[in-house]
Amino acid sequence: MVPSAQFQLTPGSVSFKIFNLCSQNGHIRKPGRFSDSEMNPLAGSRTRNIPTYEWIQTMMISKDHPIVEIPGGRRPRGLFIMDLDGTLLRSDRQFSSVDLDALGQLGELGIIRAIATGRSLYSFDTVDVGDLPVDFVIFSMGAGVRQNVRGKVIRKIRLEPHEVKRACKILIANQLDFMIHRTIPDNHMFSYFRSNAGNDDFERRLALYNQFAVPLNEETDGFGAATQLLAVVPEKNSHAALARVRGDLSDFSVIRTTSPLDGKATWIEIFPTVVSKSRTAAWLAEELKINRRNIVSVGNDYNDLDLLEWTANSFVVDNAPEELKNRFTAVASNNDGGVAEAVRRSMESTFVTADNL
Repeated sequence: MVPSAQFQLTPGSVSFKIFNLCSQNGHIRKPGRFSDSEMNPLAGSRTRNIPTYEWIQTMMISKDHPIVEIPGGRRPRGLFIMDLDGTLLRSDRQFSSVDLDALGQLGELGIIRAIATGRSLYSFDTVDVGDLPVDFVIFSMGAGVRQNVRGKVIRKIRLEPHEVKRACKILIANQLDFMIHRTIPDNHMFSYFRSNAGNDDFERRLALYNQFAVPLNEETDGFGAATQLLAVVPEKNSHAALARVRGDLSDFSVIRTTSPLDGKATWIEIFPTVVSKSRTAAWLAEELKINRRNIVSVGNDYNDLDLLEWTANSFVVDNAPEELKNRFTAVASNNDGGVAEAVRRSMESTFVTADNL
């Protein structure tokens, strides 16, 4: 099989590895079970059923631009990844000077700084980032990567039309209210499907992005490719709904997020199986030749969980759910310099012993 032009098959890239996993002497492997360690050597040994032939044809990963060389030509000493909302960004939508100073110190030490956020590019760009000292932005839960806070998109991943159609049918069958987001960079635009009346958080999100939203007919053949689907579930129904969707879409990446609008509802976000904060962080680390033991993450919510579990050293801010604070090292809240505290602790341990130069 000749790879699609949409695949950038550069040695060491994720798409190159996926093609090699799915092909043998130019022929597609039979559908079967892939382990997470096959897809990502830094992951565990859990396996998933993946329809190989269909997957290699439709999992579109593009790398539009090469990663810009690190200033000074030095190999990075480590990678520091932080969530945005509720972690680096304060509740007043400003950045703490103590956090900014700490990030500046990391840069001087040759530590790469990355934001990993669920926001789309459009939503990220509504934040007054100024000269935020960040080298990469992992956005849309890992579906895209941007160089610097205002730079080029260097990686983007999408769901193909038949995958979108299948996911829609599952969400409709489960009587969920949901949105389908266009492909990057237009994934702030979406179509929506309402199954229930009285879903306040769903209606709130529609009102917030009203100028970008259009209703979706039950027939989804004409929608095309998408970045993700997002179902909004009231708090009382969230656990059961999440379990059903994960069971029905086990070959997709299904991510739980606490609604940033009301802080109670659950957003069930559906992406291609290779999309998550941790998988994209692993890709970035591989591109930059950074060892996993020299990677630190800081988060505040359930959509950071896979990243927190993956990194060798993980912190959560004090405003995180108790469940996360019981599992990971807690630092100060997002309003009290939690990122700076995580930086300080990392410089005393992880980065002071970084030896991958």
